[in-house]
Amino acid sequence: MGRIFEKRKASIFKTSAQKSKLFSKYGRQLYMAAKNGVPDPDANPALRALVEKAKRDNVASHVIEKAIQKAAGAGGEDFQAARYEGFGPGGSLLIVDCLTDNNTRTISAVRNCFSKTGSKLAANGSVAMSFDHLAVLSFNGDDEEKVIEAMFAADVAVEDVECRDGTVTIFAPPAEFYKAKMALHEAFPALELEVQEITFLPQSSKTLSGDDLGAFEKLLGMLDDCDDVQEIYHNVTLPIEPASG
Repeated sequence: MGRIFEKRKASIFKTSAQKSKLFSKYGRQLYMAAKNGVPDPDANPALRALVEKAKRDNVASHVIEKAIQKAAGAGGEDFQAARYEGFGPGGSLLIVDCLTDNNTRTISAVRNCFSKTGSKLAANGSVAMSFDHLAVLSFNGDDEEKVIEAMFAADVAVEDVECRDGTVTIFAPPAEFYKAKMALHEAFPALELEVQEITFLPQSSKTLSGDDLGAFEKLLGMLDDCDDVQEIYHNVTLPIEPASG
């Protein structure tokens, strides 16, 4: 009984830590979206999309409201976006997006993650050139032609529309994200988006094994533990973990 309780307690603490990290991440992003626009989701498309995403990730309502209210007040933190690029174990490529109120602290923390896993930071642009920066919207469906017509009618400059295994995915320039989303909802009022994000997609993938894979997973874990790190993009195809139970 004692061992089972200890395992359960460790699981609870781990879940609590993950939830705290998630809430902190969204708190910063919501604050920035509200601060850079207006603290009203109805009048701020970027904030509205982020609120919707936070709710899908089960972020507590009070966390969302507190971040927006904080941005509406005077003063507060002065977070800035910072992006770092680097070469990881086995020649892997990474882009790390951060929100920070102390650049010295953040670059030191990120550099430490890279150096302790045999990785190294790179000059801005040297890694990003191997990724496509795109808005991605994906949903259940198979009417590719109707989607293309909707994008054309709304004058959305899509890069590609892909229909595969009952899922339609739209790839567009980041600046077209909200325009494409609105066009979809007008054409398909009952539509529920499975994916709606602006992301970096690698132009080619890399498979790692052995020590390289172990070091890469360690690097991801260390970066994820950094409070300032918001998103990590990479080109590694990670092995699928077997389902528990």
